[in-house]
Amino acid sequence: MLLFFFRYGHDEESAEDQEETGWKYIHGDVFRYPKYKSLFAAALGSGTQLFTLTIFIFLLALVGVFYPYNRGALFTSLVVIYALTSGIAGYTSTSFYLQLEGSNWVRNLLLTGCLFCGPLFLTFCFLNTVAIAYNATAALPFGTILVIVLIWTLVTAPLLVLGGIAGKNSKTEFQAPVRTTKYPREIPPLPWYRGTLPQMAMAGFLPFSAIYIELYYIFASVWGHRIYTIYSVLSIVFVILLIVTTFITIALTYFQLAAEDHQWWWRSFLCGGSTGLFIYGYCLYYYHARSDMSGFMQTSFFFGYMACICYGFFLMLGTVGYRAALLFVRHIYKSIKSE
Repeated sequence: MLLFFFRYGHDEESAEDQEETGWKYIHGDVFRYPKYKSLFAAALGSGTQLFTLTIFIFLLALVGVFYPYNRGALFTSLVVIYALTSGIAGYTSTSFYLQLEGSNWVRNLLLTGCLFCGPLFLTFCFLNTVAIAYNATAALPFGTILVIVLIWTLVTAPLLVLGGIAGKNSKTEFQAPVRTTKYPREIPPLPWYRGTLPQMAMAGFLPFSAIYIELYYIFASVWGHRIYTIYSVLSIVFVILLIVTTFITIALTYFQLAAEDHQWWWRSFLCGGSTGLFIYGYCLYYYHARSDMSGFMQTSFFFGYMACICYGFFLMLGTVGYRAALLFVRHIYKSIKSE
């Protein structure tokens, strides 16, 4: 993996007969808007909401709201806080979409509302049907499902729309320190280890290695019979996860720009969120090597709900990675403007 940290770039002449190298050479393309801007804005909105949800859950855990033997309080808090923070997703997604000069903000808002809730709802419907077929107590009763639907209809959806309207009325412009050229520069041929998948593997491995030990205790608590009580340690591990994700995404973004590859928007998001894929890979190891689960119902519950959780981590950490890369890219290209 040290191949990712080789020195990049070579000297070339610019159109103004100035000598520029690497990332300076593509200053006219680095702030060119990404493809699928509606999906990108929706992913950032959902990721920001999930990040806010996680922060609130950690704060409640640190002040002692969640008792070790009362797991229901945690799941209730997740549902309520997710509903109350949906306005954040609407505002973030719509405002960023309009900054990227998007035109159909209503469709973007609908995509934001369905990006995480859609897969979660489909997974829940399938797994709850399996639990009903097995006559298991894990199946939620009709009354509980009705309450969740009412919360989504009366709280989540209205707040999402209100946040979208607020984002539309904010009328902020994308702050690009350098001017974007009319035609994109061709990206030079790059070796295989500069591709998206190798960089995602690099970006996901380091943050995952920082939380690997703690994952076992969390899995044993959620899917086993152990009781997890050391939320302070978990909070520290989460902060370390954010720090490592931030720095590795910034480093890989710099290497990408130094190689004159200006398509960093989606790459920074995918690299930041790739830790979620490693966590799901750990699920496979935990299921076969550490757990006593067997049968179709237990297997489907484990891999189904963990897929939703890892997808949430992907969106959340992808948002963190992109925001860190954006701050970094703005900073280095602002220095060009001041020269």
